[in-house]
Parts: sequence; C-alpha cells; structure tokens
Amino acid sequence: MADTNSEAKWYVAHTYSGYENKVKVDIEKTIENRNLQDQIFEVSVPVQSTVELKNGVEKKIDKKIFPGYVLVHMIMNEETWYVVRNTRGVTGFVGPGSKPVPLSDEEVAMLGSRDEQEVVFNFEEGDTIVVVSGAWKDTVGAIKSINPSKRSVTINVEMFGRETPVELSYVEVKKL
Repeated sequence: MADTNSEAKWYVAHTYSGYENKVKVDIEKTIENRNLQDQIFEVSVPVQSTVELKNGVEKKIDKKIFPGYVLVHMIMNEETWYVVRNTRGVTGFVGPGSKPVPLSDEEVAMLGSRDEQEVVFNFEEGDTIVVVSGAWKDTVGAIKSINPSKRSVTINVEMFGRETPVELSYVEVKKL
C-alpha cells in the first residue's frame, strides 16, 4: 500500500472564538473513536509563549497565533470532511464556498515548527524585513534588536513624524 501520508495536507478549520482547544480535543477523540489515525494525523492550535508582567509579577502565557482557527493535517475525503465539519464549535473550513483549500507548502513552512523548541531564526540586527501580518502588515524596516526569549524583533517605524520602536513576533516578519 502506498504511503497515504503523502496525500495529507494541512487544512484550516474556523471555530467559534475561544473554542479552539475544545475543538482540538473533540476532533482527537473522534479520530480515536472512529479509528481515523490513518487519515487525520494531527490537530494543532499554534501558540506562542510570552511572558506578561502583571502587578510586578511575570507570568508565562500561551497566546494563540491564529485565534478562531484550528489546523488539521489530514487526507481530505467525505468522512474526514464530515468529522471535522460536524465537530461542535467548528463553523467551516477556510476556502471558497464549501470547498476546503489546503495550505501551500510555503504557508506551512512560514508556520515553522509547532513544537516549543528553540526557533531557528536566520535574521540579524540591521537586516531589512517586511511585516507579513498584523497591524503593521507591509511595513518595511531594519531590525534594531532581537529578543530570542520572546521570539520577537524590534524595528523602528515612522509615526507622527518620528521614529518609534515596534516589537513584532518572528511569525509576523519575513526577510527582504
């Protein structure tokens, strides 16, 4: 039998806000109950660990990179579509109409490794980057500093006639 994993692609399911982890758990239970381990390989809610300072106390929190979305690595067929689509909290797949569109290899590569190991980051201070998502999308700037523990870079942007530092996550920027 051919390696069916080669047919598998990453799909994005839209969920009600705040239901991402519940949807992940429910899909994983259904995979087990219906013996679909050979068709649905992984369900992921990508998070970025950050440290917040509240009342002078540092607290490590995981922020969802894509609130309202769950990534599913699966072979798309009627059964797998039905399982994911009919999971409580899922509103649909990302794609035109009712046709799910898989993420491209480039999009998957941009997501990087989803495990919390050290991120391989090939930027240096002074490199020119472009912001690929978020409020500063399409802004171009030179990296002023890199914070590996927060997985962020700082660039200066011009606001109100002067340079202002802006901190951006690694996943929000791309080298020019």
